[in-house]
Parts: sequence; C-alpha cells; structure tokens
Amino acid sequence: MRISVIQMNQGSDKAKNIADAEQLIAAACESDRPHLVTLPETWTNLGGGREARERAAEILPTPGEEGGPAYEAMRAIARRHEIHVHGGSIVEKGMEKLFNTTLVFDPEGVEIARYRKIHLFDITGPDGTGYRESALYGGGDQIVTFAAHGITFGCTICYDVRFPEHYLALRRAGAEAIFIPSNFTLMTGKDHWEVLMRARAIETQCWIIAAASTGSYEERGAQRQVYGHSLIADPWGHVVAKCSDGVGFATAHLDAALTARVRRDMPVLDHRRLA
Repeated sequence: MRISVIQMNQGSDKAKNIADAEQLIAAACESDRPHLVTLPETWTNLGGGREARERAAEILPTPGEEGGPAYEAMRAIARRHEIHVHGGSIVEKGMEKLFNTTLVFDPEGVEIARYRKIHLFDITGPDGTGYRESALYGGGDQIVTFAAHGITFGCTICYDVRFPEHYLALRRAGAEAIFIPSNFTLMTGKDHWEVLMRARAIETQCWIIAAASTGSYEERGAQRQVYGHSLIADPWGHVVAKCSDGVGFATAHLDAALTARVRRDMPVLDHRRLA
C-alpha cells in the first residue's frame, strides 16, 4: 500500500488552503499513485487568531449527509482520485468549544473515521512563546482506528505523540500504522520531531505517518514558524520517506510483511509487564 504525506504552508485563508491541498494531492496522485493521502493538522487554518479559527470551523454532519466546504472537498478528492483521504485535522465547531478533528474518507467519499485530538497543547516553548490550545479547543476522549487495504490504522494528532500510553492503546487495539498530522513548532521540532516519531514507531512496531505544516504564519501580529519535515517511519524506526523544506509530498510503500517480521522477531507486546 502506497501512502503520501502532504506538506503544506497553510495560512488563515481557508479557500486558498483547500485549493492548495487539492493541487498538492493531484500532483502526488499523478506522480506517485498513492492508495491513501494524508494532510497536516488544521490544514484549513493556521494563524489569524481566534476569529480566523472560528470562521474556519465546520459543524460536522452525520456521515452520509452534506457537510461544509472542507468536508465536501475531502469527499470529492477521495472520489476523484479513487483513494482514501486521511484529512489531517480540521477545526470542528462544537456546542461550547471547538475541536481539533480528524476525518477519514474511503474512495467512494464515505466517512469511515472521526477522531478528536485528546491531548491539548498547553505549553511554553524554548523561546518563551506560550501556547494554550485548551483556551479554544475541547479534548477528545476516545481512541480511533480504521481499516484500509487490509491494514488497521490508528489516529492521533500532533501533541498526542508525547504520550506513549496512547500509542500502546492503539497497538493493543490492532493498529499496524498510526497517523500523526502535525503543526510542530520550529523550536520543539528541531530537537524532538524525528526522535519522537521514530520512538513511537519502535515502541509500537507500527508505521508512523506524519504529515506536517512548514514555513511561517501570522498569529496575533507575530510571526510563528513550524518545522515541517513530514515523514513516514517503518516499524523498525527507519525513516523511509521525508519531505524537504517547503511545500510538497513524500511517498512510501507500507509493507505488511515487514510489520509481521519485526513483531515476530521481537514480540515486545507479549513481553510487557508493567502496562
């Protein structure tokens, strides 16, 4: 199964972000013919403050009913290219708060998974910049998996990666590959991005598929930077595909036989004693 990670430099113009995603996915499909593509975290909006996020937010429909512009764009992309679309995440409008939510569509445009980010990014970065995701977003409370092309996938988003118990729970739920769409900050990304992605791959013996945002964006009058370096790591922890700087995509073949061999030769799940 071939998977492409799409790397974007999205901003606060939702219509432009959707158009950019459509163009990048079309280029990946023409060049690499993936069976599944995955987008970054909040690919329809990055920056512009609370008002921009609220404008970008969509009320998600009951599966099978018509949704908002991003929802329908992902459905159309899936049908047009006859692929699975893992929609990174978009801003979901809830009753009281927003949610950072993943949607997955099959090649017929049918929604097959929905995941709300569990762990919220309330930290102070090494440069002193504060991030308070919980001021605007609510957190999810359920782990989510779905199947495509005979492989079971787990859903996570960005800051989730720092909580290995989440990934162990997905492995125990049958995951063979796990998505981590991200907007990793430059300051944390340069030190932690690849280390964390490879660690989660090694611990869970899963493929890690991480589409990320790159470049800079404006937030309340200040410029912020995100790290990019979208990647796919195999269950042994090798990075087998990686994006360069700037927008683009990278593609890898997920080999189920490799997953089985790694798990057979080092059965760490059977050996666990403390969790």
